Amino acid sequence: MQPLFLHPVFKERIWGGTTLQTEFGYDIPSNYTGECWAISAHPNGPSLIKNGPYEGMGLDELWNKHPELFGNPKEKVFPLLTKILDANQDLSVQVHPDDTYAQVHENGELGKTECWYIIDCKEDAYIIFGHNAKTKEELRKQIEDGKWEELLRKVKIKPGDFFYVPSGTIHALCEGTLVLETQQSSDSTYRVYDYNRRDAAGNLRELHLEKAIDVTTVPYQDQLSVPSVEKCKNVTITTYVNSGFFSVYKWDVNGKTSFSFDDCYLLLSVIKGEGRLLHNGEKYDLKKGSHLIIPFGFGSFELEGNCELIVSHT
Repeated sequence: MQPLFLHPVFKERIWGGTTLQTEFGYDIPSNYTGECWAISAHPNGPSLIKNGPYEGMGLDELWNKHPELFGNPKEKVFPLLTKILDANQDLSVQVHPDDTYAQVHENGELGKTECWYIIDCKEDAYIIFGHNAKTKEELRKQIEDGKWEELLRKVKIKPGDFFYVPSGTIHALCEGTLVLETQQSSDSTYRVYDYNRRDAAGNLRELHLEKAIDVTTVPYQDQLSVPSVEKCKNVTITTYVNSGFFSVYKWDVNGKTSFSFDDCYLLLSVIKGEGRLLHNGEKYDLKKGSHLIIPFGFGSFELEGNCELIVSHT
């Protein structure tokens, strides 16, 4: 049994830039690359396995043909999606549906609860996070009147911040922000406002106001969470969230340390530094920008080096 390393999939976006190349050395398709789908089995961009007996296979195909690698899960589709986002410009203000709404209105797609780890950001950066409307009627009126300064909540951010973004939360990443996102495996997004930007053909980008108003949680419910920190031998483990959708951690490795996971599979993304994963006498290099899955039943393994990883599981 080996760890499953993955080839990322890149998405060009009107708000993207080149940070994915300069920070991680990725071979990006253009100077408007906004998203790295790092660990994905979504049909809009499945990752390919890059090592071992399953090399070249899509993660979606692997999920279906070898469920034993994931503990023979009950889910029909791989439930998580790990991204890195380069917000070179402001993203559209948007909101996502929950599972029930998406099942009906998005052809059986999952809903989209997500979370953000701020890898880096410019000084005085902020995000849009929540709104100030007290009722659906007030929400609709402020949207129709374009009273965005009154409606939208702005939250200042800094590197190392973490935000849990449940479905129904109005939100947007803003200019100068580099984020690792862990989310449900969904591509359902409803745009509320897009700064009257036009696409390459000169058209205003589509908004989805009725669906957005339908799914927005009113009034806004504060989702700020307090992480817990545990220090073990040569590693500091920060737990950011344990929800019904995913659990997300940061591992700060400084030296050599041991792990053992027998009851779940893990998604790992190296966001800083380098090191090695040791398992059954084999060594696997880890570098900034590496993404991998530790299969179910992998057992004990060691990490050594100086690196930071974002880790998640269902």
